Amino acid sequence: MTRTMMGGARRSPQQARARQTRERLLDVAGGLLAEVGIERVSTNLIAARAGLTPPALYRYFGDKYAVLEALGRRLMARQNAVLEAWIARHAGGGLDAMADHIGDLLAENAAVTRAEPGAVWILRALHATPRLVHVRLESHRYVTARLADACARHLPGADPETLWRRLRLAVELGFAADEMLYEETRVAPDAVLADAAAMLRGVLRELG
Repeated sequence: MTRTMMGGARRSPQQARARQTRERLLDVAGGLLAEVGIERVSTNLIAARAGLTPPALYRYFGDKYAVLEALGRRLMARQNAVLEAWIARHAGGGLDAMADHIGDLLAENAAVTRAEPGAVWILRALHATPRLVHVRLESHRYVTARLADACARHLPGADPETLWRRLRLAVELGFAADEMLYEETRVAPDAVLADAAAMLRGVLRELG
C-alpha cells in the first residue's frame, strides 16, 4: 500500500512539544505554498525546510494532502474565532446591530486570512482538490448555522430553512468577495469589502 493510500491527518498530538512541532510544520508548509504552489510542494520539501526527516513528518501527516487539509482547518478555525467574537459583541443588539457592524466582520476575517502563511494557496487547494472540498463546505455551513442561531433569537416566527438558505447565500458572498481580492487587481480592496458589507446589511435587514 502506498503512502498516499495510507495518507490522512494523524490524531492531533497531546504533548506540548509535539503540538509545537505540528504547528511549525504547518507554518513551513504555508510558507512553501506561497513560494512554489500546490503542485510543487511535497512532504519531502516540507520536512527538509522544517529540519526534520520525512518519517518524522509522517508521524503528523500521512501525505501532502493531509498537510493541506490541516492548513485549511487551521485557517477556517481562525476565521471562525473571528465570527464567534463578532457574534458575542453584536448579536445581543439585534438584527440592526449586526447589520451595522457586518463590515467589521468582513474586515477582521480578511485580516486573519491575510496573516495566514500561504493563505491564497490554501484557499485554492480547498476549491480545486476534490479530497479537500469538504473542509471549506463544512466551515461555511458552520458559519451559516452560527449566524442563523444569532438571528433566530430576534425572529421568533421565521422559517428555519428559509433563514438558513438566505444566510448561506450571504456567507458565500462574503467569502467570495474576500477571495476575489487575491487575484483581481482592478478594484480597491476596501471598496470591495464596503460593497459586500452593504449587500450583506441589506440581507440582514430584510430578514426582519
